[in-house]
Amino acid sequence: MAIKTTPTKANLIKSKDRLNFSKKGYDLLDKKRTILIQEIMQLVKESELIEKEIRNLFQEAYEALQETSISIGLNHLEEFALSVTPEIPFDIRARSVMGVDIPEVIYTKSTEKLLPYGFYENNPALDITIKKFNDVKYLSYQLAQIETTAYKLSLEIKKTQKSANALDKIRIPQLKEEIKFIEDTIEEKEREEFFRLKKIKSKR
Repeated sequence: MAIKTTPTKANLIKSKDRLNFSKKGYDLLDKKRTILIQEIMQLVKESELIEKEIRNLFQEAYEALQETSISIGLNHLEEFALSVTPEIPFDIRARSVMGVDIPEVIYTKSTEKLLPYGFYENNPALDITIKKFNDVKYLSYQLAQIETTAYKLSLEIKKTQKSANALDKIRIPQLKEEIKFIEDTIEEKEREEFFRLKKIKSKR
């Protein structure tokens, strides 16, 4: 590699400062990468648990739905389905984790007061069905939040890895080579100056 830096002591000091700065930058990126990987591993564990819980709840919800359809009939069940309270809207709020914007789902859980039928029409199987499907919905919110977070963190890991590799494989070796070139050149000039002065002194 052709080095264009002028071999002076001032440039040597600057190159050493840049090398120290690059090494510190690499260490920070390496720590950041490690922390992000640990965070993703934790998110993977959480998502696996939620997915398992969702599968179980879906099974329970459909079993409750079958019991409801048997107890009140499909026609009556359809009437209840058409009168279900509209979905309560949710918001997405961003929070920063090591410079990465992470989404957070903000929602309000519905309560018994929002059930779309009166007390005289109450059916335990229908209550259970609505509750189970609502639980699945809220868990889906959590799962979507976790999976989106993991995806964004994975992108940040790739970006961090790329920057760390650029420092470790390109920038730091370049600076080391530059420092060696300057040191060798200065040393050679000093040696030449020493012999020149020695020669002049011997002539005198």
